[in-house]
Amino acid sequence: MDHEVFHVDDPRTLKAVAHPLRVRLLGELRTNGPATATELAGRLGESSGATSYHLRQLARYGFVEADPDRRDRRERRWRAIHRFTSWSDVEMAATAEGREAAAFLRRRQLEKLTADVESFERECDLWSEAWVEAAGMSDVVVRLSPATVASLYERVSAMLLEAAERDRDDPDARPVAVVLAAHPRRDPAAGHG
Repeated sequence: MDHEVFHVDDPRTLKAVAHPLRVRLLGELRTNGPATATELAGRLGESSGATSYHLRQLARYGFVEADPDRRDRRERRWRAIHRFTSWSDVEMAATAEGREAAAFLRRRQLEKLTADVESFERECDLWSEAWVEAAGMSDVVVRLSPATVASLYERVSAMLLEAAERDRDDPDARPVAVVLAAHPRRDPAAGHG
């Protein structure tokens, strides 16, 4: 991938990726690397016509591209251009299209998290003790300011990128889903925002 983060500031672009199959295609390319529409169709249980169409739409909006390093005369190989997609919820809230796209993507993130955790639970006995011990989930409620939450996101993201680079060639490394979620809770004594 050429870039780490694609910051979307246009609601139409965010809406373009806010489609169930497009989210899955982009995730598959980011996780497993370049693939053809036919390969992706087989992995995702879709038709190659559908995957081909949606890959072209993702390319149109700058999420994927034909892989310049792996040309195939018979079928184009696609690759993700960025490792992550980000957007400003404040910017997206300015239009109904942006609000709907951002809400869809947040729900999709929650669905993916649930599916990943359930899959790990079902297959737990297939993993080594080291992976079973390392995997987990935690939550804590603390009092923080918006600036501190933003700083935490930046610091954790930097740590994750550093760790991914360090473990890139480690034979024990596997794809690991790391989810960071932070949102304020109502505080009757303090009011809101």
